[in-house]
Amino acid sequence: MIRVAAVGDLHVGEDSAGATSSQLAGLEERADLLLLAGDLTRIGTRTEAALLADELACVTEAGLPVVTVLGNHDYHYDQQQAVADCMRSAGAQVLEGEATTIRLPGGSVGVAGVKGFGGGFVGACATEFGETLMKEFVGHTRASASQLREALDGMRADVRIALLHYSPVEGTLQGERPEIYPFLGNAHLARAIDSGQAPAAESALVKELGTRFEQQVLDAVWELVSTEPDPGADSPFD
Repeated sequence: MIRVAAVGDLHVGEDSAGATSSQLAGLEERADLLLLAGDLTRIGTRTEAALLADELACVTEAGLPVVTVLGNHDYHYDQQQAVADCMRSAGAQVLEGEATTIRLPGGSVGVAGVKGFGGGFVGACATEFGETLMKEFVGHTRASASQLREALDGMRADVRIALLHYSPVEGTLQGERPEIYPFLGNAHLARAIDSGQAPAAESALVKELGTRFEQQVLDAVWELVSTEPDPGADSPFD
């Protein structure tokens, strides 16, 4: 049995001190791995990231592996490198087009992570046509998805997970206005995930958890994924 806890959209601000650590306390007894699906901070400052890093220490120092990607909020102040450095200082692995493998008693878990980008979904997709800015927008979308696919293809693990901030499918965006779907994810990410045969943990999927963190009423981090690989199966997903 491999127990994976996941949360997205923490949105830690300077007024959030203590909220996260109180909810994460003891998580290492209920989960084998913690995934953070971006929007770790409210506006992407070093100060906010340092606050979260201090609070993550309660689980990383207890030996719980933490893997994260950044989200669009973490880029707002152009301090994304500082945000990532703060997470690493707390013992978390920060992925952007890379993969990591965590060796656990129940088996190995490979995590490929990328923030992702907008672009839209089948039938309402942006294309590399027209203005230079539009071509650059879609080019960045495609490049991000290609990084994810390469990271997934290069992993060798009992279980593989794609960790994203932006959504790969419309299904996890229910509740958002359909008009803004093209800015919340893109279908290229889904194609990358399908080719890599990996389930996805992304921000929209676990957004309720992040919202509860932000409102300081979360009772516990949910166990999002619980899977036991079958050594006799042709694929770990059988």
